[in-house]
Amino acid sequence: MAYLDFNAAPALLSDTVPPAQPAPVATLSPLDWSVVALARRDTLGSLRQPGRLAVALGGLFGARHNPRLADPRLEALRRMAVLAWHRGYAVAKSEVQAFLAAGFSADQYETVMASISVAKMGATSRRAA
Repeated sequence: MAYLDFNAAPALLSDTVPPAQPAPVATLSPLDWSVVALARRDTLGSLRQPGRLAVALGGLFGARHNPRLADPRLEALRRMAVLAWHRGYAVAKSEVQAFLAAGFSADQYETVMASISVAKMGATSRRAA
C-alpha cells in the first residue's frame, strides 16, 4: 500500500499549477460610450448607403446631416448601437461579425447590448409610471 503525505501535496501543486488570472473586463472608452449614446437618436435609415438620387438632391438643395463616422471602428460601433436601440438582440450575424472584425471583442459586444437593453427597459418603466 502506498503512502501519500497530504501535508506535502499543496506544495507540489503550487509548484506546477500557475495561479488563476482574473478574466479581463470588457470595457469601452468614454468616446465609445458617447458613440453608443449618440446612436440612440439615429434611425435605421442612417445605416443605408445613400442612393444616386439622394446624392443628387443633396447637391441641389444642400447636403443633409451625415451621421456616419470617419473612423471605421467607431462607425462599426455606431452601426451596432443603432441596431441594438431599434431591434434589441435581433441583430444579423453579418453585423456582429463586422463589429468583431472592427476590433471589438465578444465581451464588448455583450456589454454594449446589455447596457442598451437596460437603458431601454429604464425608459419604458419611466413612461409607464
